[in-house]
Amino acid sequence: MYEEEKELFAEMMDIIAKLRGPDGCLWDKKQTLESLAPNILEEAKEISEAVKSKNKDNLREELGDLLMVVFMEIEVAQEKGLFTYSDVLTGAINKFIRRHPHVFGDVKVSTPEEALAVWKKMKKEEKEINS
Repeated sequence: MYEEEKELFAEMMDIIAKLRGPDGCLWDKKQTLESLAPNILEEAKEISEAVKSKNKDNLREELGDLLMVVFMEIEVAQEKGLFTYSDVLTGAINKFIRRHPHVFGDVKVSTPEEALAVWKKMKKEEKEINS
């Protein structure tokens, strides 16, 4: 399952690394965490607009643009020794599992609203522990 996607994910990582590499794109190599950050907001807005317009082709394109910016942010952070792709993915996986005890644990919910309440409760508990 998802074998093609795994290969494409790895290919995207390789493309971003090449863009940032010695023979890469001058503009991409110049980018920093700070210079890329506004692009995340811009792409998120464009995704929202594509959803509202019900234009699936535009939505697919804008989601790809957001992924590219996210990959670029991770690549820059990795170059700086801040964290790796694996760190980001592991953190996201752990968070999703932790915040869904009604799926991955023994908590029972009956409605979407209850599921959201569980998510919010788990998030609040995490913030209190990390404060």
